[in-house]
Amino acid sequence: MSVHFIGAGPGAPDLITVRGLRLVQQCPVCLYAGSLVPRDILGAAPPGAEVVDTGPLTLDEIMAHLVEAHRRGLDVARLHSGDPSLYGAIAEQMRRLQALGIPFDVTPGVPSFAAAAASLHRELTLPEIAQTVILTRTATRSSPMPDHEALERLAAIGATLAIHLSIANIAGVVRTLIPYYGADCPAVVAYRVSWPDERLICGVLADIRERVKKARITRTALVLVGRALGSQAAPESRLYAADHHHLLRPRRRTHAAEP
Repeated sequence: MSVHFIGAGPGAPDLITVRGLRLVQQCPVCLYAGSLVPRDILGAAPPGAEVVDTGPLTLDEIMAHLVEAHRRGLDVARLHSGDPSLYGAIAEQMRRLQALGIPFDVTPGVPSFAAAAASLHRELTLPEIAQTVILTRTATRSSPMPDHEALERLAAIGATLAIHLSIANIAGVVRTLIPYYGADCPAVVAYRVSWPDERLICGVLADIRERVKKARITRTALVLVGRALGSQAAPESRLYAADHHHLLRPRRRTHAAEP
């Protein structure tokens, strides 16, 4: 028996990985985060599978389901939204499983920032503009942020920012970032990206708060900030340049013309 932690992706049922889907199809027990994982994915579970929404459950209650499945020798598909390595709260579950001697594995998923970039038709890393993406959040009602990861410290780098779990703190985010990025820096709020009701609120730091307020978005949204989100031309990558040579595309020899 194993517990399979599975990244279900950002929302669209067909953005789960092939491996993740196969595990769902094989497991007679399925635990999922109800507000974030689409029910269409649960339709892939075997007939008669035990399906449990963990949204209203405590960690102890979730563990009780896993322990009971282990006692019965039943594999468990434990579905988390996006990729479980990012704000997935799986570390404490894995620690408890290890202590109990219950085997588990992890299947990665498509993270929301990648799905948002795809919907925007944007590359988050552009030559000479941004070559770093920082995944972070701000502290509201959730766990406090480490002091060395304060948003102003990260903003000083000037990288593309993907700010999770912070839409309720959009005013504070804007206030912190403008001194570092400028009021005209592109900003996007991606609401329920890849779901049928997806919305992309595009603006700049100076107006993104008002745009979000007008759209009445208060949860389930990712904030993206950075110059790479703009529509300006950027230098082309050297990867495919004709004069850029590497192991798979060696320098072509030219032969002098015969006399």
